[in-house]
Amino acid sequence: MGRNNYKALIVVLCCCLASCKKDKPDAANNGVPGATGNVYVVCEGNFGNGDATLYAYEPLNDSVYGDLYAIANGQQLGDVLQSMQHIGDKLFLCVNNSDKIVVLNAADRRLAGSISIPKPRYILPISATKAYVSALYNNKVYVINPQTLQVTDTIFLPGQNPEGMCLYNNNAIICTWDTAGNSVFKVDVSNNQLTQTIKVAGYAPQEALIDKEQMLWVLGGEQSVGKTATWTRLDPSTGEILKSYTFPATANTVRPVFNNTRDTLYFIEANQNSGTNDNGVYRMGIHDAALPAQPFVAAKQYQYFWALGVDPVTGNIYVGDPKGFVQKGSVYIYQQDATLIKTFSVGLGPGHFYFDE
Repeated sequence: MGRNNYKALIVVLCCCLASCKKDKPDAANNGVPGATGNVYVVCEGNFGNGDATLYAYEPLNDSVYGDLYAIANGQQLGDVLQSMQHIGDKLFLCVNNSDKIVVLNAADRRLAGSISIPKPRYILPISATKAYVSALYNNKVYVINPQTLQVTDTIFLPGQNPEGMCLYNNNAIICTWDTAGNSVFKVDVSNNQLTQTIKVAGYAPQEALIDKEQMLWVLGGEQSVGKTATWTRLDPSTGEILKSYTFPATANTVRPVFNNTRDTLYFIEANQNSGTNDNGVYRMGIHDAALPAQPFVAAKQYQYFWALGVDPVTGNIYVGDPKGFVQKGSVYIYQQDATLIKTFSVGLGPGHFYFDE
């Protein structure tokens, strides 16, 4: 459920004015993309309106495909498409405010079933028959079987609002986006048991990633309630904190991703109050002594970004502009030297990218 869905009227109006100056983007076609080689664009839609969409871009033929679910199934997807995963021959879409995971056949995007889970956020594949699902407003992680589409177990955590997850050896590292919490949790995926609580540098941990040296990076913070954003780099085997970074209090830091060699972090600072400070895409090396002072791609006044991804094959950087959630969003593709090479239009509120190579 996007935190940016609640805007002051003046910001919305300014976003509309600024967007009028953008270049005309490519129009999406109504055909069917291939089963592989796609970059899926998860478009949240506007909270409460049931207008979430799934788009796809095929880099090899430079084609954009719009509203894949509606075209394949003749109905709307639901309210707030938060994230997706590809497991086996199925696509699993977390439709957050509709309290369900929509399951599609990957080959044709036709509906294969659904799983009822309240406020699902992210899916962590464990095996062909197991995946973890984080969810808002409780302390539970749901265990599902991707083949039978059943909930098979529930993991209870000491913190509220399970959010980002990653795998480390035979363990899942789970963040709980709890403004009162400063820990992440290690769960043994063989038995779904909590085995370790690991302290981090800041509060409200929300994202966890593993770098090329098998060290864990945890992004924390919630700027809207005064919890300053932080990075913590730590050894996940011992819990030892190796380095921590504290962002300015004004920085709303979201959507961290690694490059394809996992030695460079990219992340967004989203200034939703029409300013240019702390606003854009930033990047840093895993051994940098300090946070980057300047953005890799700066957002303009009355603009902010909300989606970020790095193509694991080409290394190109994909950036999503939600345009204030008041009109169709845009995707910008940059080379690693920040040269803009492509722009195209997508649905309302692009929030995540999924590279289905």
